[in-house]
Amino acid sequence: MSDHDHDHEHDEFHNPTDSEIRAKAVESLLAEKGLLSTDAVDEIVDQYENNDGPMNGARVVARAWTDPEYKHRLLENGGDAVAELGYGDEHSARLVVVENTPRIHNVIVCTLCSCYPWSVLGLPPEWYKSETYRARVVKEPRVVLSEFGLELDDSIEVRVWDSLSELRYMVLPERPEGTDHMTEEELAALISRDAMIGVAKAGNG
Repeated sequence: MSDHDHDHEHDEFHNPTDSEIRAKAVESLLAEKGLLSTDAVDEIVDQYENNDGPMNGARVVARAWTDPEYKHRLLENGGDAVAELGYGDEHSARLVVVENTPRIHNVIVCTLCSCYPWSVLGLPPEWYKSETYRARVVKEPRVVLSEFGLELDDSIEVRVWDSLSELRYMVLPERPEGTDHMTEEELAALISRDAMIGVAKAGNG
């Protein structure tokens, strides 16, 4: 399933914020004056939301899967570890990386607004910013995860982490079985933005 299909299925999670409405109005005005192409804007947003941005985080995860010492540093101090690979938080917020295991599944949210580690995950998806997701994933995380297609065994503990302006979270997904032979670059291709938010698992192709 593509991110576009996924976003479409979860349209109920999104209600436009005032800032989004203003941004859309400015975009429309510039387009009317011939100063901006809406197709160009959509292409740039799509690239950063679904490709370039999340690939930063995917490279971080792939490195952690293949380098135990780097993984230790990542879990000890996420900001310093991602900076080793050239990524940094433009808002100077602290980055905490939480690890999924066979017994624990983590999912992130920002209940106040849409705080999010842009430098490693790209632009936040529309559903992440929605009031519906922000409220429901805290109260009924298993139900919300199942609506994303992620069914978890009752024996797995689900932990929800609430991001703040000065504190951002990122999920370190479990490494899929049967990937021991894969290179770091090949592993990075298995890691989606949604897996690093916690609403999906990393794929194994």
